[in-house]
Amino acid sequence: MNEIRPYKLSINNNEIEDLKRRLNNTRLPDQAPIEAWKTGTDLEWFKKLLNYWKVNFDWKKSESELNHFPQFKTKISDIDLHYIHCEGKAKKNIPLLLMHGWPGSIFEFLDIIPILTNPIKYGIKSEFAFTVIAPSLPGFGLSFNAFQKRFGVEEIGECFKHLMNNVLGYKSFCIQGGDWGAMIGTRMAYKYPDQVIGLHLNMLALVREYEPGKILSPEEKDYIDQIKKWRPEGMGYQAIQGSRPQTLAYGLSDSPAGLAAWICEKFYEWTDCKGIPENSISFDKMLANISLYWFSGAIGSSFWPYYARNRRSWFVPLGEKVEVPTGYCEFPKEMLRPQRKLAGKTYVDIKRWTKMEQGGHFAALENPEALSKEMFLFFNSLNL
Repeated sequence: MNEIRPYKLSINNNEIEDLKRRLNNTRLPDQAPIEAWKTGTDLEWFKKLLNYWKVNFDWKKSESELNHFPQFKTKISDIDLHYIHCEGKAKKNIPLLLMHGWPGSIFEFLDIIPILTNPIKYGIKSEFAFTVIAPSLPGFGLSFNAFQKRFGVEEIGECFKHLMNNVLGYKSFCIQGGDWGAMIGTRMAYKYPDQVIGLHLNMLALVREYEPGKILSPEEKDYIDQIKKWRPEGMGYQAIQGSRPQTLAYGLSDSPAGLAAWICEKFYEWTDCKGIPENSISFDKMLANISLYWFSGAIGSSFWPYYARNRRSWFVPLGEKVEVPTGYCEFPKEMLRPQRKLAGKTYVDIKRWTKMEQGGHFAALENPEALSKEMFLFFNSLNL
């Protein structure tokens, strides 16, 4: 029997003061005199973020916002797993497993959980609300302890199945995810279709490699062309996180500025920010997420799913299908946007496919209202 322990986050003042000291002693690099952001996080913009972190950002306020939600820890597969478990407020409440990715965290969901658990309050018509279970992925944030074993997509899926079935007693449930959450959700829907009521994604987990010489359909060719365009400029982080995660972890675990620069590049590249990251995600939200990585010491372990994926077959075996009813939001600034016909070769029961007008990879942070509405439209269509 898994013991469930209530949890509240509390970072002590010594750790907060150490962070401030390190920020005050930051040594910044120069920058090549070319277009801003062309070679990575822009120096002038980054100076503004660091100054805000030192002078204006209130970690205790962010901590309090997280602690507003009911949080718990339980031991699964030797991992001390952290999760939010927030009951729905309707007559009928459906369990929803809500999963983040990298470089996200549980902080992604603080604006969307109130909508999902009480849609009527936010003007969304629905026959039900969600009871939200939002875990910190093993090896991320509050699901990390130093030297714990590492999990890839498959192990995380098994961990979350155990959480939903054996710890919380949900024999069937809905899933929503982006980034690693989309991949874990896809894996769970493939392996346990009798338990997953419906799968909603804001990123599609499609295999990204095709055998040489294979004759490609127009949809496959379009997808491969997207990958070829993205790979030389946008996939460098995957190469190092998936090959030498330990080496990178030394620098990012020792320098909060280095950690922030590594993560903020993604807030620039993967959001619909029109060149200014805080147009999409406020400094406070960025820094709550980054600070959690810092205080937890989890940046190195958060790289592990990349390392594992580079050494394994794809988590949905070649030729196999996901038969669970699926809904998808295509946000315009998502890195890869496969065509529906191609997606249908893996997700064979796509019930809803919506092209969103605005937003990017961090959908719950950027567009919690729009994402919530789409989720309810999809799941209500299943007549739950």
